[in-house]
Parts: sequence; structure tokens; C-alpha cells
Amino acid sequence: MLLGLYFKPPAFAQNQPAPVVPNPSSFIRIAPDGTVTIMAKNPEIGQGVKTSLPMVIADELDADRKDVRVEQADLDSTKYSAQFAGGSTGTPTSWNPMRQVGAAARQMLIAAAAQTWAVPASECTTSAGKVLHLASKRSLGYGQLAAKAATMTPPDLQTVKLKDPKDYKIIGTPRAGVDNLAIVTGKPIYGIDFTLPGMLWAMFAKCPVFGGKAVSANLDTVKAMPGVRHAFVVEGGTDLNGLLSGVAIVADRWWQAKTARDKLEVKWDEGATAAQSSEGFARQAEALSKEKPMRSLRSDGNVEAALSNGARVIEAAYSYPFIAHAPMEPQNCTAHFKDGKLEIWAPSQTPQGGLNLAARTTGLAPADIKLHLTRIGGGFGRRLSNDYVAEAAWIAKAIGVPVKLLWTREDDMAHDFYRPAGFHFLRGGIDAAGKLIAWRNHFVTFGAGDRFASSAGIGASEFPARFVPNFSLETSVMASGVPTGALRAPGSNAIAFVMQSFIDELAQAAGKDPVQFRYSILDTPPLPLPATGGAGGGGGGFNAKRMRGVLELVVTKSNWGKRKLPKGTGEGVAFHFSHGGYFAEVAEVSIDSSNKVRVNKVWVAADIGSQVVNPLNAVNQVQGSIIEGLSHLMGYQITIKNGRAVEQNFDEHTPVRISEAPTEIEAHFLKTEFPPTGLGEPALPPVLPAVCNAIFAVTGKRIRSLPLSKHGFSWAK
Repeated sequence: MLLGLYFKPPAFAQNQPAPVVPNPSSFIRIAPDGTVTIMAKNPEIGQGVKTSLPMVIADELDADRKDVRVEQADLDSTKYSAQFAGGSTGTPTSWNPMRQVGAAARQMLIAAAAQTWAVPASECTTSAGKVLHLASKRSLGYGQLAAKAATMTPPDLQTVKLKDPKDYKIIGTPRAGVDNLAIVTGKPIYGIDFTLPGMLWAMFAKCPVFGGKAVSANLDTVKAMPGVRHAFVVEGGTDLNGLLSGVAIVADRWWQAKTARDKLEVKWDEGATAAQSSEGFARQAEALSKEKPMRSLRSDGNVEAALSNGARVIEAAYSYPFIAHAPMEPQNCTAHFKDGKLEIWAPSQTPQGGLNLAARTTGLAPADIKLHLTRIGGGFGRRLSNDYVAEAAWIAKAIGVPVKLLWTREDDMAHDFYRPAGFHFLRGGIDAAGKLIAWRNHFVTFGAGDRFASSAGIGASEFPARFVPNFSLETSVMASGVPTGALRAPGSNAIAFVMQSFIDELAQAAGKDPVQFRYSILDTPPLPLPATGGAGGGGGGFNAKRMRGVLELVVTKSNWGKRKLPKGTGEGVAFHFSHGGYFAEVAEVSIDSSNKVRVNKVWVAADIGSQVVNPLNAVNQVQGSIIEGLSHLMGYQITIKNGRAVEQNFDEHTPVRISEAPTEIEAHFLKTEFPPTGLGEPALPPVLPAVCNAIFAVTGKRIRSLPLSKHGFSWAK
């Protein structure tokens, strides 16, 4: 028995084909022995979607949990839509459709049993992979009914009866990842592990300066090296998201290709980006902050008058650097061109975009390309771009044999689509009663005209917009040749640091407890949303009551302000709304006399709606988000000098080590009546300002730029 469905892809999806009613063989396969195989259509990047979404189908199907198997689906636009991973969209876009497909299959199995027994379907129920007729004490397993059920017309998915949440048996129960055993036993399920018979290995050298062009290279020397089969200059183009100019080296083994690359000498035309640097961007931003902003994103009340009349006015300049995604698995892709067809194995977050890019790069029709999804060893947004797929596809077509492209760690950091740097120039006003009455932000980042560079923007309703009567958000942009893109909790991963840190500054100026000051802002009647666009991470859909709910919960769980803390220890609080999730966090931090920082514990309170599909994975996602956020906070920084990235490995772009991680990360979920939302991203942003605010509580030093390491701080071991 096989059953499928189609649902409208969200706007986040890249290059998705037009909606097509799929073949009804997409999601569920029931074998005669009762084994239920559920297809996981989305890429698995560690967010747990390969486990959680099949759990939703299995529960509505009323399958026996022990009989359920999960398989990764390949990219197939005739069967599936919105096959991508990003934006924490997997759960919110799939929650109802996955429930519906499971319920439809259950209804068809009931109909098959009722027909077999010649009884009304209304007299039949299901339980643990069986259809039951209680009146006659008969039962049939799903495997016995599958063949007959498969002959029936699937019901309208919009009309199928869904379970009452109180009857869930799988949803809401902890479930280990379906690939865990394969991972810990070293099974080759990641793109980096994949091989084909007769496969060659490739490296692709690009200009160290972003967008530079290869003029010439010592190809004869490289070709003469052991194991090297091919070496050629690739013309490439100018799109940083596509195939760029460079030199491809193909050898019998990867190490042979790398050794040959070490001997490669290329003359590069570096282009205009060679004149750009992080220092230059900072100077330019400072100069722009003193000029009239290029445009206004939102203006409420009279900010200048309110600031002039305020009892206290606080000014601060905040900034954050470019950072790399730094996934543990470097970019890789395997491709085989044969008989006019191209087959690809790619760890891509946007496989449809990868297929389309491969088609444009090779000149093949998309119909002549097949793309298989491998498990991904970390993406965090890096694999939304498919430049490595374009490189592998081009090389495969050029040589006509299976080839695997594998980047080095240095390639991965030097040719990333970085989290954009940003500069915020803030002024805030407090009245005599200690209430926030004015807020002005001149935000300087990258872009051109009225367009921000990728992931560099800010929404017109980013909190605290709408909750301050006199509010101004203005922006200016700088030209840049540095590639940027979405990184876990895009925008929010940096904006929360700025907003929640400055709110703490204002609370101090007002003489208010940081939590009470936040309550006073959330309790302010909100101004209207913009008429069009500009929702931002904390804009459209932001519900102050939901945010207050998680803030109250984390205050209770952390016993905020009531614990007696030892000398050198402080606590900080922050909250943020992004990707549909409401998160508030409290960090307890200790600092010694040599500025060694220890995050002792982080309390997290979250509202992601009415259901937590897999509580085990939910806690895992929260803990992973906190630890990654601490890496952003202390050690992640990409410095641009002469148009190229200075930091190119983990010794310079340093993640949190096990010995440096918090001893405990305590997660709590506040269930509300709202539909379930995603979890891969929104837990990260608040931890940065929570820790910075705790550092201020201990030292009196306000952190206004990242990373902490440049201020003399380091992690305590």
C-alpha cells in the first residue's frame, strides 16, 4: 500500500517547480509482514526532521512503533514539494499535511477491513498496526489489509478525521534519531562517505579574493604529479552562488589531488574586492553613522523630541563580525555523467536549487539530472547555497567518469557565505518614572540602494518596534564583494545580541530590574504593523503575551534574583522571537580575575505551540543551539583583509569545546494553543545577550562588540 500527498511549498523554498499532483506512492509503504516504511522527504541536517515528521504520520496511522522504518527520499518533484531544510519550516509547514496523510491511510485500512468483514466502517477502530472489530472480537494486521487498501481511492485529505491530541501515542514521546545507530557505528550515510566504483577525486582551487578570476596556471607541472588524471582552468562566471573561475584537479585519490594542488601556481585577476577589508568596513560604517541615513524603515511618534525631553538618554554603538558556518562536514558532492544524463549525490539543504544550478552549469535539461539526498554533517544555512554542486557537476561532465569533489577545511571557511557583519548606532530615552519612551537605531550594513545583501537586513517591526511610542529605525548600506548568506537563526543570531543588550543598558539607566523593565515594555499596547512587508524576526505575528509567558517561566525556573550567588558570579536574561518560536533564557556566569568565563548553567523557556513532536530531539536542539551560540559569542570571527578571509580553520575560528560548555542546560516548554512551529533556530539568539548581560552584572563592563575574545575574555576549562 502506498499513499502520497502534495502541499503548497512556503516562500522560503528555492527554485521549487510548479505544484504537481504526485503519484500516490510517496510517503507510506506497508509490507505483507506489517512493516511500515515511511519516507522522509526533507534533507536531514541534524535538526531531527527525518525522525519527527515520520512520527507524525505514524501516530495518525496508528502504526505499531516497533514496526515503523524510515527511508530518505530522493529529490523528486513529481512526488514531493518543498524538499529543503531551512528557516525552521519543517514542522510548521508539514504538521497538518503529515497528520492528514497518516489519517487517510488509516481510513483506507479501516475501509478494507470493513469490506472484508462486511461490517460498517464506523464499527471498526485501529490500534498498534491492526484494525479491530470489537463487536465480533476480530482483528486484521495492516500487512494483511495493505493490498486491498491500495485498490481504494484515497479520501480527501481535507476531510479526514484527525486524532484528538489526548490520543497521541507517538507524538510527544521521546524517540532516538532513526540514524543514530548508523552514525555511531560509522555507516557511510553522509555525503563525505559516499563512493562509486571507478570513482576519481577532485579538488577545485578558487581565487583567495572573492570573485577573482584565474588567468593562467602551471598545469603541466600539476599533471605530471602521481595519480593526477586531469588539471584544467575553469572559466566560470561572476555569480558567487554558482560556478566561479578556478582550477580543477582530478586524481585517483583525494590526497593525490590535494598534494598536486599544493604545487599549483595560479596567476589571479583579483578584481575590485581585493581593496576591501573588515577595518575598512568599520571605518565606513562609523562615517555613515554621522550622516543622514539612506532610508527609514519605520518611524513612530517624535523620537528627537522625546530624546530631548527624556530624563536619561543612553547612546551606544554595537557591532558584530562576519562569521562562517563551520559545519563539521566540509562541502562535498559526487557526480557521474553518462549517456547524456547526470546523477548527483549531494548533502544540500536546497536540493531542487542544486539540481537547477547543475542544469544551468552543464547546459543539461533538469529532466536529465537525478539528485540523491545524503545525510548532512551540519549545514546551519551554508548548504542553502549549491556552489559545490555546480563544481562537481561541471567536472563530472568534463571527464565522463564518476568523480567526488571534496573541499578542505580551509576551502570551507575561505569560501563561505558568511553571516554578515553589522553596525548599530543606538540612542534610547527613559522618562522620570524609568519607562522607555524613545528608541533610535541607525543600522549600517551591506547592500545597494534599497536592497540589503543576503541575510544582512532587519525587519521594520523588529522588537522593540511597536512597543516604544517614539521609535525610529533607519539604515545605510555599504557596497561589498564578500559573499553573505543565512546562518542558523539568520538575522536574529546577531540582532538579538544588540537589542537585548541595549535593553539591559536602558534598564540599568532606569534603575530597574532587567526582568521588570522587559515586562514594562511587553505590557505596552503595541502600535500597528506596517501596511506591507518588513515583518522581521520579531515583527509580523509577534505576540507579547506569549513572550511574557516564556519570560515568566524562565524567571520561575531560574529563581531569578532570589539565589545567593558567590562572588564573581552573575546572571543575565534575554528573550527573542524568531522563526515562530518564543524563547527566554537566563545564564549564570562566573568570571575569575584573569577574565576566564564559565557559563555554569543556562535556563531556557520556549513556546513553540501546542505540541513538541519529539521531546528528546527538542531538548537536543535547545542544547545544541546554546552551545553554538556560545561559539558565536566567544570565538567565531571572520576578518576580511585584502578581499579575502584571514581565519581559515578551527584554531582561528574557534568553537566551544566540551570542557568549555555549560555544565547544565535546562529546557522547559510552555504549551499553548497555537500550531506547532520549528525548533532548529530560535533557541540560539537569546543566549548571546544573556551571557553578555551576566558579564556586566559581574564586571560592570558592557560588551558592545563581538567576539568576546577580542575584549580579553576566554573560556574557563
